[in-house]
Amino acid sequence: MSDFWRDRPVLVTGATGLVGGWLVQRLNDLGAEVTIVIRDIVPAAMDVVGSAALGDVTDQAFMERVLGENHIDTVFHLAAQTLVGVANDNPLSTFESNIKGTWTVLEAARRSARVKKVIVASSDKAYGDATEMPYSERHPLEGRYPYDVSKSCADLIAHAYRASYQMDVAITRCGNFFGGGDLNWSRIVPGTIRSVLRGQAPVIRSDGTLVRDYLYIEDGVDAYLRLAEERPGTEHVQTLTADRTGPKCPERGHPYALGPVAWNFSYEAPVSVRAMVDRILRAMGREDLKPIVQNEASNEIREQWLSSKQARRLLRWEPRFGFDEGMQRTIAWYKEHLR
Repeated sequence: MSDFWRDRPVLVTGATGLVGGWLVQRLNDLGAEVTIVIRDIVPAAMDVVGSAALGDVTDQAFMERVLGENHIDTVFHLAAQTLVGVANDNPLSTFESNIKGTWTVLEAARRSARVKKVIVASSDKAYGDATEMPYSERHPLEGRYPYDVSKSCADLIAHAYRASYQMDVAITRCGNFFGGGDLNWSRIVPGTIRSVLRGQAPVIRSDGTLVRDYLYIEDGVDAYLRLAEERPGTEHVQTLTADRTGPKCPERGHPYALGPVAWNFSYEAPVSVRAMVDRILRAMGREDLKPIVQNEASNEIREQWLSSKQARRLLRWEPRFGFDEGMQRTIAWYKEHLR
């Protein structure tokens, strides 16, 4: 990896978020020339080091200038409004960030003579509330609630740019990330760990029965980097292209056909919210703390989990850490950070 990324000009939007912070840190470790886009100055738990461009991903002229002036080769588009509750309260701002932001970045990349690869962060929420589990990449995108719809739309827009303009675009659909560096305390993992460290009972916003996939952040960053390394003409890409199936694939045969456009990444081990809280309490030796179940969540999908069979078979992706080790590393991070 280090040879691939050394001196490569890379743009990361959403660099102050959980995934963005860890991704920027890894890219710097690998020697990439990192440029980050920042809209708001917010407290960041990770060391986000790079050439910073202050602006909004929905600003077309701004994005074209950033790509051009920094000779960007690879784009990781992670910027998004990521909270379901915020999307319920402010759907228009969520649509603006998640949908318009995606087409603006893709259009700027299309107009750039240097951009070779774009990774777009979608979500398992893009699938909507399906009845068959686990989701494979062939499931339709049927978001119903504001946040889910925003991810379905952004995902389809990325498909359109790939199919219509032969752009090397890849889409990630991951389970719920967890790991050190997430300072959004309304999320179940950081919120529970902080409560335990304070000797308080953790709070569950829902009824505790919602089922989700979870993915430790460093395993997620590995997946992003692995996917971004796939380029036209490489031996592994030729294998991906040969393995493709489906009679309606519009890119078949052109030189930028890199196999599937969308990729699921998860541990394929669904966990209910209550079970997740119990696992954290057990790992921290505080099973005496009984969760407070508020049962106030709305517009939430009841059950979701993913199949990562495609990524394991074609990308040969395997997690380095897994759930249990990832949780231990996460707890250790918060103990140090909150000490």
